[in-house]
Amino acid sequence: EWLEFRTSVEFQNKSLGFVPTMGALHEGHLSLMRRSINENDRTLVSIFVNPTQFNDLEDLEKYPRTYKADMEKLESIGVDYLLFPDYNELYNDNYNYVVHEKELSAKLCGAHRPGHFDGVLSVVMKLLNIADANKAYFGEKDYQQYLLIKGMVEAFFMHTEIIPCALIREDDGLAMSSRNALLTKEERKLAPNFFEHLSSSRSIDETSSRLIGQGFQIDYIEEIGSRRFGAVYLGKVRLIDNVKI
Repeated sequence: EWLEFRTSVEFQNKSLGFVPTMGALHEGHLSLMRRSINENDRTLVSIFVNPTQFNDLEDLEKYPRTYKADMEKLESIGVDYLLFPDYNELYNDNYNYVVHEKELSAKLCGAHRPGHFDGVLSVVMKLLNIADANKAYFGEKDYQQYLLIKGMVEAFFMHTEIIPCALIREDDGLAMSSRNALLTKEERKLAPNFFEHLSSSRSIDETSSRLIGQGFQIDYIEEIGSRRFGAVYLGKVRLIDNVKI
């Protein structure tokens, strides 16, 4: 239905911006949408909790789903269209065809979450092909994901321009994430220490030691190029962040 609508008179000489999401929308998502609204004639948002990028079924089941509140937020800021597919619509091949990147996807989150980026790249390629947008917007909170999607689009000669958008933080420095809602009150108080230590000038070993001392479980802290990347657990909640060195 969308593909037919996309070729209609509605879009004649009009630009389209696209923001793919997994819902549980927060200000970080909305900042991407506002930028799209400012830069394009029309804006499309998708909501789809993508099961193929979860290597932990429990994590998939507990991922927050707030569809009614999400749609109210989309309406309030002036998003034009919502794409809300189900699994069978997006994966009519039952995930037999997979997009796989061989180098960057094996590092950082990819090294700790087997198959994660295969799922991300596969679903994003599907969504970009369906949306057929001029520009698509991705937050820099998951900088590795942004680099992989940008590389995929260039490698396969896809015509949608991938636009990176600055990471949005809470007042206390914690990177905005849908997973933050899963933190207990005590964990939420501790969470900003992740960014504080990650962005310090201390060595990786000392940074890790301080985080462990405050109750964090380290998944990884690594430096690649001009960025320091980190992933930690607070209780059962996984948090990621990155900072320029």
